[in-house]
Amino acid sequence: MSNIEDYITNIPDFPKPGIMFRDVTTIMSSPDGLKLSIDGLVDMVRDLDFDLVVGSESRGFIFGTPVAYALNKGFILVRKKGKLPRETISEDYDLEYGSATLEMHKDAIKPGQRVIIVDDLIATGGTTEAIVKMVEREGGEVVKICFVMELAGLKGREKLKKYDVESLVTYEGA
Repeated sequence: MSNIEDYITNIPDFPKPGIMFRDVTTIMSSPDGLKLSIDGLVDMVRDLDFDLVVGSESRGFIFGTPVAYALNKGFILVRKKGKLPRETISEDYDLEYGSATLEMHKDAIKPGQRVIIVDDLIATGGTTEAIVKMVEREGGEVVKICFVMELAGLKGREKLKKYDVESLVTYEGA
């Protein structure tokens, strides 16, 4: 197999009838799929001038950390509320049925630092939009946002239209 799509498992009617679930865990469980996805993400940003990679809990950690390692950059964790030990900043965002809060260490990004954001999936864009707000509040500049997979039908790119957004795989539906 030579395309990332070959490593994504499609599960019909999960979590409810009419939904086609795109399972990214099968990329991670395959040595070739994982290598292909990390190499693709690294290629997206190799020629950019940036200082840090930012990734959110938990799959953003899985895909973002090896990108940071490959390019000799630092990695900044964005976690669910209450998981980080030092002083944090936070951002609330909407979910399908409610809201949630993300946090980042207050001292993680210095004014003027240029960052890329890496995650496994863009759907509605709410999680990534919250991350962007925290990065910018701390004086950082988002130079690119990278995803393994995009569900274009959920229009997450619209929330991020000011930014350079790229995905390795795009599905037109939801």
